[in-house]
Amino acid sequence: MARETLLIATNNAHKVTELRRILGEADVALLTPADAGIALEVDETGETFEENARLKARAFCAASGLPSLADDSGIEVDALGGRPGVRSARYGGDGLDDADRTRLLLDELADVPEEQRACRYRVVLVLARPDGSEEVVDGACEGRVAFAPVGENGFGYDPIFYVPRFGRTMAQLDPAEKDAVSHRGQATRRMADLLREHAPEGAAR
Repeated sequence: MARETLLIATNNAHKVTELRRILGEADVALLTPADAGIALEVDETGETFEENARLKARAFCAASGLPSLADDSGIEVDALGGRPGVRSARYGGDGLDDADRTRLLLDELADVPEEQRACRYRVVLVLARPDGSEEVVDGACEGRVAFAPVGENGFGYDPIFYVPRFGRTMAQLDPAEKDAVSHRGQATRRMADLLREHAPEGAAR
């Protein structure tokens, strides 16, 4: 039976890996922009995760003619009033990599004690279809900002995102552990459920 084809609307290889890993259970065919021959950068001008995810999903859908799945995510730190939030991937301005942004965040929290270092990862996934319909899901994972980076797995702020349930940072978790608790794992499973429920006529269920 036919499988629905989705475009993963991101140029972030780490996100592609995580989405492929979890969405594989939904029995859909997943393409990257490179697979589809699309080179597209979308300006993330939204003020919320949902606005940015929708901007990306709609742009890739329009460019490809395929249902397109985009996410926007970030870390919110209570002691910083919710920063970096929607600007997590651009925190500190241009020219910084993940390690630079992590150091910047740790420097800002240098004098903040452990009990005041609460944080969370948030994500919103938007699936935009050529007929104009959309699906929106979200996810969140609570944690604390560690005092120093630990672990080699993951990406972004994972080395300083301490997960109390495991007593380790997100970057110390194996993929199955991370998917079980992470914001993106939660949201992607919800999207997989929606894809199974709303599979087009003739698609495998």
